[in-house]
Amino acid sequence: MKRYLIIGLILLIIGSFVLVPLLRNNTTEIESGFPASFRFDGNLGASYGDASIPIAFDVNTDDIKTLELIYNDSVFQTWRSPKKGVMSTVLDADYYGVGARTLILRATLKNGNVEEDTKVVRVLSDIAPNYLTATAVTTYPHNKANYTQGFEFHNGELWESTGNPGNTGESVVGKIDLKSGQFITGSKKNALDATYFGEGITIFGDELFQLTWQNGKCFVYDKNTMQLKKDFAYVGEGWGLCNDGKSLIMSDGTERITFRDPKTFKTLRTIEVYDNVDARPNLNELEYIDGKIYANLYMTSKIIVIDPNSGKVLEEIDASGLEAVGKMGGEVLNGIAYNPATKKLYLTGKYWGKIIEVALSE
Repeated sequence: MKRYLIIGLILLIIGSFVLVPLLRNNTTEIESGFPASFRFDGNLGASYGDASIPIAFDVNTDDIKTLELIYNDSVFQTWRSPKKGVMSTVLDADYYGVGARTLILRATLKNGNVEEDTKVVRVLSDIAPNYLTATAVTTYPHNKANYTQGFEFHNGELWESTGNPGNTGESVVGKIDLKSGQFITGSKKNALDATYFGEGITIFGDELFQLTWQNGKCFVYDKNTMQLKKDFAYVGEGWGLCNDGKSLIMSDGTERITFRDPKTFKTLRTIEVYDNVDARPNLNELEYIDGKIYANLYMTSKIIVIDPNSGKVLEEIDASGLEAVGKMGGEVLNGIAYNPATKKLYLTGKYWGKIIEVALSE
């Protein structure tokens, strides 16, 4: 029910974050109609470069007062009264890390008019992910009625949140007894109204944060009583949630991850997740483990490990072998819980019959 539409971008460059040009420099003059225009012919280029990317462009008139090269909203170079003809410069394209970036050639004319030629670039990672395999160590029961959305240990206690595919008011969150896979008898848990589709959870201090899918609302509870304290609004979808002890870390089903202030839910920063080939969208349930973000890839049996600073994919985990052990007629893998006290990692899935303690190996 979640879908992500990938829109093709105009330019691909590879740098120290390995940039691949989708548009290549061309010696043939281009009739663009712009006072100044990039010299790209729109054809796919297959060559790889380094962080220093030569950028060529045409100055099509002598009426330009100032010409600026702008990368990701920062002015990288300015020319005063450039002469008509071909110009070039070198762009340090790795400055802002991996992800989609804008490249603008802005011409301010002597009459005050401003015109821009704009391209979009995607900065890829300079490293290939290390590939790992997840194998079962021990299995525990899991309630097959649970459409698992969030899965997290806090102070040795396992918490789970569920979604509501049938819109029947079944999105719940509470503590799980690992031995039985059931919500702990007498523990407080919350059932959302049927209009809300529960998503990822994380516990920060004494508060439990619960995302909703398309409602743009995050509910915040007292984790000890599960009484609703407040809620926050956000734009876009809510999928996975975890925290690094300082910020809430949220996925929205794309390749973007947003770091949010736990007091206000305001955006602190965002990263985009890329490997050395392309963006990695469909980021779902999240877990923060030893300084790295682990993310389920929705509709797959893969988990990727992400550098939270750069957005680079460091590792990719194949968990397909767990399906024979734990799926039991359920749906997709979704649920990563790490117990820092025991150093044990547990995985499960939507409507799965097992929670699986796993080991990772190359």
